[in-house]
Amino acid sequence: MRVEKKHRLKQLRRYRIRKKVIGTAARPRMSVCFSNQHIYVQFVDDAAGVTVASASTRGKLVPKADKPAANAANVANAKRIGTLAAEAAKAKGISTIVFDRGGLKYHGKVKALADAAREGGLKF
Repeated sequence: MRVEKKHRLKQLRRYRIRKKVIGTAARPRMSVCFSNQHIYVQFVDDAAGVTVASASTRGKLVPKADKPAANAANVANAKRIGTLAAEAAKAKGISTIVFDRGGLKYHGKVKALADAAREGGLKF
């Protein structure tokens, strides 16, 4: 029961954010998703309904390491994926974005990823 309530509250936060945060071709939405094992980032043009660019810990750009924790969803990898996401966006000609934190609190992994994307040259 408690897990269902937490999930429902997160879903309500996600809906509330998505009412306000809309991506366009000029300024796509940077959608962030964290699972227990991986980090996913997508740049979405909501007007056309397409993903323009993406980056993740499962992607080809991330080197495979011997330890499973090297690709885990932690703060260090969030910084690395934020930098890779910024490079992927720059390659597609994207410089300004709208940040969609996906119902998560803006601290820890989410903040590290956003700061790394800013350092990579993206403007929020």
